[in-house]
Amino acid sequence: MAQALHELPCFPADIAKMAIKDEEKQLSDPTIEEISEVASSLYSVDSTAERRLVRRLDMRIIPASMFLYFLCCIDRFNIGNAKILNNDTGDSLVQSLGLSDQQYLIALMVFFIAYALFETPSNYLLKNYKPGRWLAFLMFMWGAITMIIAACRNFAGLVALRFLLGAFEAGLFPGIVYCLTFWYKPNERAVRIALIVACATLGGAFGGAIAYGVGKINGACGLEAWRWLFLVEGAPCCICAIFTYFIFPDFPETVKWLSPQERELAMERIKGVASVGHHKLTWGEARDTLTDWRLYVHYLLFIAFSVGFASMSQFAPTIVQGLGYEGLNAQLFTVPPYAISFCVCVAVAWVSDRYGMRSLCAAFSFLICGISFLVEALLPPTAFVARYGVLCIALSFAFAISAPCLSWLTGNLRNTGATTLAVPLNVSIATIGQITGSFIYKSSESPTFPTGHYTNAGFMFAGAILSLALRVFYVRRNRRLAIGEPKWHL
Repeated sequence: MAQALHELPCFPADIAKMAIKDEEKQLSDPTIEEISEVASSLYSVDSTAERRLVRRLDMRIIPASMFLYFLCCIDRFNIGNAKILNNDTGDSLVQSLGLSDQQYLIALMVFFIAYALFETPSNYLLKNYKPGRWLAFLMFMWGAITMIIAACRNFAGLVALRFLLGAFEAGLFPGIVYCLTFWYKPNERAVRIALIVACATLGGAFGGAIAYGVGKINGACGLEAWRWLFLVEGAPCCICAIFTYFIFPDFPETVKWLSPQERELAMERIKGVASVGHHKLTWGEARDTLTDWRLYVHYLLFIAFSVGFASMSQFAPTIVQGLGYEGLNAQLFTVPPYAISFCVCVAVAWVSDRYGMRSLCAAFSFLICGISFLVEALLPPTAFVARYGVLCIALSFAFAISAPCLSWLTGNLRNTGATTLAVPLNVSIATIGQITGSFIYKSSESPTFPTGHYTNAGFMFAGAILSLALRVFYVRRNRRLAIGEPKWHL
């Protein structure tokens, strides 16, 4: 005991000497985390250099992501175009394969089942194999599957190929959103996510225009136009997959197209507010993410969004046909709603990022969309012009919901592990909404489609209420935070 008391420091000088010795011992064999923390404490972000870096990131990451999602959506939505392409001559997909309405809906549904099953595993593989490699593989495979659908001869073959298409397309969108969390701060994501999501509307617009053009070569080389449609829209994906392998960026820590100074700035500017490339998902993080009830409210919001998104994506040509446009004109008149939707998506996302109004922008979009669907259902069947105009509004805000919702979710995930799991889980659970959206528009109810419009309106109003309720929760949680704790995004 006497020896132990003798060893205890008795003077401030002794304490200081011991502290210095401990510090020297720690620095003699530093860990990666310690070096990172020390460097971070000494690093000062130059705002001018940061703006220059963000512009460079935008030129590299965003156009590539937009183009990938654009091609993905063309291949995903083309079954809606193929369903009615040249149906006035008896050569549509449904007529060639002899599909009933129920069989067509099953072919839509299996895509979403595969989508839900493979989203989360795909994000995990993307983390391990690097984004450029994994996304290039997925792109080549879904392009090949799309082309093989052109050779389909029966219902069973169509269902099997649609399942495979869903499996390979599943990893793209959550993978891209996940990649953005490695490069951008939470308040920088909504507009960029919106630009990517808006490419779904461009995919729908170009898909309708392509279908219109391909419909003119119906019967060429003995093939129906819908078969040419799958060939024409699948081939570019296989070709572009090669460029994706070499061009799409991986993580800030490893990319070679940034200088060492730019890599350091890219990592330091997002430290503590974004994901880290070398981080490995732990069981503790997975457990905490899976048991965090507030995240399930975010997932419910995306379910409500997915009902409108899926139904509009798959049935826009059918709805337009019900408004009095027949044959190839039905394809052509799907273009304006999607073109308008692109502008609305970007505008809503810009406001949500610029003013930090993610919850309010989501609630506003849900509300406008719900009102539009309700009006669409109540208008008389012969009011073609009015119903077409309201459809443009409904479709635009149905797509605009996505960006503020995703930005709100990712901004309130506090570590890389949570982001790795929560982003794909959000989209996977939303498959419930996509499957629901695939069954609500019935050809027998054309041209008013009351079941589809009323169902969409109900989900949109529920989404608006949930958005505002979750905002109130975060406001109250922010009031209880201690000084210096990061606030929850609204």
